[in-house]
Amino acid sequence: MTTTAVDPGIQSLLDALAAMQTPSLSELGPEQARSMYKLLAAGRQGPEVHQVDDRTVEGDGGPIPVRIYRPSPADALGVLVWYHGGGFVIGDLDTADANCRELATQAGCVVVSVDYRLAPEHTSPAAADDAWSVLRWVLDNAPAIGGDPARVAVGGDSAGGNLAAVVAIAAREEGISLRHQLLVYPVTDLAGSSASRTENGEGYFLTKDAMDWFEECYLGPANDPHDPTISPLYADPAGVAPAHVITAGFDPLRDEGEAYAAAIAAVGVPVVDDRYPSMVHGFLSMSDVTPVAGEAVAKAAGLLRAALA
Repeated sequence: MTTTAVDPGIQSLLDALAAMQTPSLSELGPEQARSMYKLLAAGRQGPEVHQVDDRTVEGDGGPIPVRIYRPSPADALGVLVWYHGGGFVIGDLDTADANCRELATQAGCVVVSVDYRLAPEHTSPAAADDAWSVLRWVLDNAPAIGGDPARVAVGGDSAGGNLAAVVAIAAREEGISLRHQLLVYPVTDLAGSSASRTENGEGYFLTKDAMDWFEECYLGPANDPHDPTISPLYADPAGVAPAHVITAGFDPLRDEGEAYAAAIAAVGVPVVDDRYPSMVHGFLSMSDVTPVAGEAVAKAAGLLRAALA
């Protein structure tokens, strides 16, 4: 049971959101939910970056939009492939923009942000297939974007953390040595019934209702939530890249993120497991309401910089 109080700045934000009495995401439906999420993210600006390019990468399901951030004109920089959050249903390159700019500038690495296919139009494994296609493209084309193919990491928040973990396992299977995986409040168990899903299921930004809807959209009728290529908590993590796992004390996903960190550590993979007790899901994007967000980004960027050195 969490005993720490919610950060005062975040509590003010939660109170303001509650007063708006907006419909639930499942009531809004995918298109309206995507529009609302873009509006929430639109006011947040990241730092200036030396160069930002939008392009597409060819995947098995068609062209995949990516946005590439270069923090300097230097070549042979480490590369982070980033997968945005949004429950596999919402989110895009724009909603991830500020975080990608912060990581690129603070870690001194190229960041490749991936606009993977979204559910329910594209159920699993479409998002994971796109995530993998872009990683392979980066490994094959890193010098062309100022990167070093021998120094590549993956990362993401929420659903994107799930995709990063899934891709890291696939890379292990293919004998690809990634330097690091940054898993920010990741979804690791789509069959989840952890205590934190109930304990933090209402009133803390991400709700249990929203998670149930996201997972229903992503899985569709044909996918098993216990499949380790969907829920990395059911995979064997031996030999995966070293990890930094960030969780929040008032997040429904707290327990499954920490369970995955423990599973990685249990097989001897180096892992830094950071719980921010007074935070809620999505807090890394809340630097305008709490200084803890900036502190967490700075630590994540520092560990990423060291891993890609």
